[in-house]
Amino acid sequence: MIDFLWNLASFVIALGILVTVHEYGHFWVARKNGVKVERFSVGFGRAVWRKTGKDGTEYVLAMIPLGGYVKMLDERVDDVQPEDKDKTFNIKSVYQRIAIVAAGPMANFIFALFAFYLMFLIGVPSVKPIIGNIAPSSIAGQANLVEGSEILSISGKATRDWQEVNLALIAEIGSDKIEFKTKNSDSQYVTTFVLDTRDWQFSPDKTSALTSLGITPFRPKVHNELAAVAENSPASIGGLLVGDKLIAVGDTPTGDWLSFSKEIKLFPAQKVIISINRDGEVLTLPVTPERIEQSGKSVGYIGVAPKADAWPQALLIDLTYGPIDAIKESAQRTWNLTTLTFSMIGKLITGDVSVKNLSGPIGIAQGAGSSAGHGFVYFLGFLALISINLGIINLLPLPVLDGGHLLYYVIELFTGKEVPEKVQEAGFKFGALALLMLMAIGLFNDFSRVLG
Repeated sequence: MIDFLWNLASFVIALGILVTVHEYGHFWVARKNGVKVERFSVGFGRAVWRKTGKDGTEYVLAMIPLGGYVKMLDERVDDVQPEDKDKTFNIKSVYQRIAIVAAGPMANFIFALFAFYLMFLIGVPSVKPIIGNIAPSSIAGQANLVEGSEILSISGKATRDWQEVNLALIAEIGSDKIEFKTKNSDSQYVTTFVLDTRDWQFSPDKTSALTSLGITPFRPKVHNELAAVAENSPASIGGLLVGDKLIAVGDTPTGDWLSFSKEIKLFPAQKVIISINRDGEVLTLPVTPERIEQSGKSVGYIGVAPKADAWPQALLIDLTYGPIDAIKESAQRTWNLTTLTFSMIGKLITGDVSVKNLSGPIGIAQGAGSSAGHGFVYFLGFLALISINLGIINLLPLPVLDGGHLLYYVIELFTGKEVPEKVQEAGFKFGALALLMLMAIGLFNDFSRVLG
């Protein structure tokens, strides 16, 4: 329940920020072009707060935080006083209308730049992408990638940390081959490996791109011994203490931390006997793991952490930049994610990426909660990513979205005539149906991950 409330709160905050940014783009450009804005609403449905500003605009915070809108004076839907005719949206030139409609998505891209700028200014602690293990029969194993080497680039894209590695790999979905450039820690020579990915089976809802290729990132050795037991956790209530060495969960021996963690996850809200070694004495303790949601599944959680070796200082990096360099980094990250998102949309259309990988509000909420839980700088990165996606989605040429309106105005620009009202109405119905179908697929995928 705590995880659910945290995810929900993070989702509402994130969506509220991004919707406000998007609608403010429309609002600001409309006002600059002399259009009267009657209402600026964040959310839909019944208003929980409203205030009329000195500018005559009614500002509203509504109950359903799944969008927002800017209501502009328009002769086609409003009774307009003679003195306000020059302030209506419909009377403005086609160029002005294009600017007003395009301003929403553009505001999302500008916000992404700003969020990434703050992120790089504050600094992102990370680690170098050092390969830990290679599965022998995997795609990476067949390409003879070397364990312990650092990944420098993937298909020409520099990879300073694991996040950049994952983004580079996702961009290669559907490719027949992927080029890795690596360097061993004891050598300055760069080696190139080409992975044959014609038979690459990658399902993002089940595994990571790295794992599907057979690559496990390097991590410091984790010992099968407890280094922390959370207060009032199932482990604490069951009697586990710091220093306990883990032997078994039920009848299953747990020779390492990974196997212990996997076993505990199998018993959400179910009592299980945990065998431990405490100061040379073997004890058995009954523990009832708490049920939590993790990657869309219900798993057991007892609130413990293992003893682990420290990260080697040579592998730790801090992506922190000065005020000038942070501009370049934020622009590069925004560009990379924008092109990646367009690429993914294209691959959805061609079938290289399955519609099963689409996420709805539940998946976004889980992402918001997870990023917020890791800290403010990671939440900024999440906001930037979703802002870019929101901007791109709104530019799709579906008549119910900003992109559909832009399509009509571009046609008007070339023909000199407005698109007939009947054609616009038919287009809006088609756009609404297509958008509802996409949302339904996203929600279905969300529930499948939660229940599966």
